[in-house]
Amino acid sequence: MPANFIGSKRFKGRGASSNPANRFDSLTVEKSDDGWYQEETPDFLAETVLPDRARGIISTNDSPDVGFEQSINPYRGCSHGCVYCFARPSHAFLGLSPGLDFETKLFYKADAVTILEQELAKPRYVCKPIALGINTDGYQPLERKLEVTRSILAVLARCRHPVTIVTKSALVLRDLDLLTDLAADRLVSVMISITSLTDDIKRTLEPRTASPRARLRVVRQLSEAGVPVGVLVAPVIPALTDHEMEDVLAQARAAGASAAGYVLLRLPHELKMIFREWLKEHFPDRAAHVMSLINQARGGKDYDSQFGVRMKGTGAYAELLRARFELAVRKLGLESADERYDLDTSKFRAPGPAGSQLTLGL
Repeated sequence: MPANFIGSKRFKGRGASSNPANRFDSLTVEKSDDGWYQEETPDFLAETVLPDRARGIISTNDSPDVGFEQSINPYRGCSHGCVYCFARPSHAFLGLSPGLDFETKLFYKADAVTILEQELAKPRYVCKPIALGINTDGYQPLERKLEVTRSILAVLARCRHPVTIVTKSALVLRDLDLLTDLAADRLVSVMISITSLTDDIKRTLEPRTASPRARLRVVRQLSEAGVPVGVLVAPVIPALTDHEMEDVLAQARAAGASAAGYVLLRLPHELKMIFREWLKEHFPDRAAHVMSLINQARGGKDYDSQFGVRMKGTGAYAELLRARFELAVRKLGLESADERYDLDTSKFRAPGPAGSQLTLGL
């Protein structure tokens, strides 16, 4: 599945505007006008959806920067189109571009339920909370039709397995039946990611996500249903969205959020180029200032991948951001998302053979 075109163009509903070569490509192509050939650039990019025949579904990590050891990603690629998405570079492993390919060439875990049940049934499996939809949003638009995330959530609910969810989609409310069931046994927590409360910024920054108001409604409805819910101010973009941090936290708290966290913008690998291109196109007047502040918080670089600093950054700007967050959280009475909800692992029941029912926990 090659790139659709060479060069760049703004497409309605898309975050990136080009398909930069991925870091594993041995050859790169640059657009050059020699006066003879005029490339026909498409006006619309169709989505390609293919099954991802994964051999395993539960990924593990030992990073000290994240509050989970296990995760499940129902999809690869994401049509939400968030230009800042740290998962974009992962499309390079598929031989695709982290740019528009990431938003239009999508893959789903076709055998998610079968593989998950097999892994949970292993005698040596140790129950620990599973983070659902971390690399790409499990509730992206494709989920409305395919319901891969819901099928995974149903297995976890049946096995009484604890799960955490991070999303920026209102579609999570579709699964309120499963979430309330899990919440009754202290088996779930949900974090709603809100980058900005400004609609104009949201439209270009994360074009196919739920509006800020819709996300706040999700927080309210989850809270009213008894599902533990918090807010992630993520990512914080210097000189663009950072001034909204306190407002996001306050409005989320008013809607019922009980916990909060934040992440400073991360620009690994090809994402540096994609984000710089977006800045130049949408905010040319402040692009240099934005990148200057990012560099100050990243040791003079666009990104520092070191454990312990990659999520929050270092230096004067990063420390100011940290102080502002801690003060706001304290004033609002919010818990820190770094101290994850204490979910119960004692109720886990491994799935039985195919077609069997779980025994009652008497």
